Amino acid sequence: MMSPRPISEDRHPIYSRQTPLRIIHVTANFMRIWSIYSMYHYLSQSESSVVLFIFSCLVPSSIIFLSLQKPWKGRPLSNTQVIPAMINGAITALYFILWVKGVKSCGPLRAILAEYSGAVLGVLSAVLYGRRGHVWKKVGGLVAMLASLYFLSQGWAMSTYSPFSFRDDLKSEETKEKVLGMKEMAVPMIAGILSAFRRVIARRVSIKNQLKRRLHAITIASATCFMFPVAMWDAILGTPIDGSKEFPVQLWPYISTILFGVILIFYIENIAEERLHMVFSSPRHLMVAGGCIIFLEILYKMDFSLAGFIICCAILGFGIYEATSLERSRRDSHQTPDLSEGPFDDPIQMSSLPT
Repeated sequence: MMSPRPISEDRHPIYSRQTPLRIIHVTANFMRIWSIYSMYHYLSQSESSVVLFIFSCLVPSSIIFLSLQKPWKGRPLSNTQVIPAMINGAITALYFILWVKGVKSCGPLRAILAEYSGAVLGVLSAVLYGRRGHVWKKVGGLVAMLASLYFLSQGWAMSTYSPFSFRDDLKSEETKEKVLGMKEMAVPMIAGILSAFRRVIARRVSIKNQLKRRLHAITIASATCFMFPVAMWDAILGTPIDGSKEFPVQLWPYISTILFGVILIFYIENIAEERLHMVFSSPRHLMVAGGCIIFLEILYKMDFSLAGFIICCAILGFGIYEATSLERSRRDSHQTPDLSEGPFDDPIQMSSLPT
């Protein structure tokens, strides 16, 4: 008789404590996606170099991370931690370059959804660690993800080309250039895989949260150093910036990318993983991003088809769900953690090849 009541009383405080964190997570993701739209409109309307843009954003970001975390203070970091963090910086630099190029060429909507292609690492984990049944489920998820990205490349999320908008009169020769192929979509897809891979390296190197933040500061500083010669080469031999095109809020794409696209989103994603158990490549994270994209597509008056976008997101979410099934089952089987592991250990971070 008395058992149902204590259960509800125990669960209610947990949900009440998680509600502010969920609001913060949604708000931070909205600000990050808003910065992507601002960056896209700035880069598409100007002749600014992609490499110079992201390099000018990483320089102040690395300074802020280093000043906040101070990796040179406290317990000294070992070479087995610093060296992988510096290697991760090279991967991060390549990710940012490909990511911004993908945003400029494919648009924010398709680039943001293509970033979830990092869930293909779940297929690799099934091949290396899983059973045959898990492999086939993950291959099916991979096929669903590729189908969704193919539909996005064909313009299903745009009212001009979506088969669900019934607006054939808008299909003119001037707008056909918006339809992309998988070759163009490959750039943000590779960036998404690199993004997932750098998260895997960060989790492997550091388990404790404070140590992860110190190593992330080294990673961003290392990425800035790796990008420096590329940015200088692009500044010398690249296309010069057209000074005749002026924008009233020219600093906003830089400021928003630095604050929301690089700095704030790192801390928020850490909170989401530790407190909400929500990793980046997950259907719940995709749902949050999808709601933000719908609002911003309507706000910026983009060529947007709500029905086509929801269908593509549903297929992509199903593919991610199947691709990460092995990691979910392992987390469920380890819901009772060993107290001897310490208060900083996280079952999500210890899974094999997490996405």
